[in-house]
Amino acid sequence: MSRREQIKMTPTEVREFLGEQRTAVVASIGRDNRPHMVPLWYVPEGDGLVSWTYESSQKVVNLRRLPQATVLVEAGESYEELRGVLSECDVEVVTDVEEIVRIGSAITERYTGSADVAVAATQFVRAQAAKRVGLRFTPTHTTSWDHRKLGGTY
Repeated sequence: MSRREQIKMTPTEVREFLGEQRTAVVASIGRDNRPHMVPLWYVPEGDGLVSWTYESSQKVVNLRRLPQATVLVEAGESYEELRGVLSECDVEVVTDVEEIVRIGSAITERYTGSADVAVAATQFVRAQAAKRVGLRFTPTHTTSWDHRKLGGTY
């Protein structure tokens, strides 16, 4: 078996990993055809991710022009600890206010760790939704790695 096959995560491991991590790096293509990379907080949803951001942001301008992105979530401090998921995604820019509120509330709950805080922040989330859009990232191809599976051998 190749080293590549040995370090590949199973679909369950990918979902668990995405649930553990906190920041995704999203690459879209700018008008000059260069990558535009930004960190985003996210919530895993099915096999993909959802997030929200300001409607006027450069990433939204890019994603409206070309609704595709590459999303990287990675972890590890040394080579033998490296783990990551790299997904090529189709992206939906969500404009429905109630869906934006749902995504914003899910992000608030995930990053505060409290459903009570998310409920208390409902007015804030609803006010923010007026100037934000949701982003739904649906993977079309995913590559994963977990160097810990090698047990320190290379």
